[in-house]
Amino acid sequence: MVPVSVLCNIIESGFEPLSCECTESLGLLRIEVYDVATGRVELLLSGVSTAELTSVRAISDFIGELRTEIKAGRRAFAG
Repeated sequence: MVPVSVLCNIIESGFEPLSCECTESLGLLRIEVYDVATGRVELLLSGVSTAELTSVRAISDFIGELRTEIKAGRRAFAG
């Protein structure tokens, strides 16, 4: 099991150049990804379970999925 503090550090570093804040409450994560320059929130997730985030590979895959969701959201508003 990856300690929550390490897990959050990995997640937070996975969204550069955007900023990310990862916090834990009652065993669940809250992840907020935003653009510092504009203040625009690109992604906000609450209640994320850490049960499947047990390896660096799993965490990396999770970050990749979230980055894909952010890009898809941008395209949805572009047209």
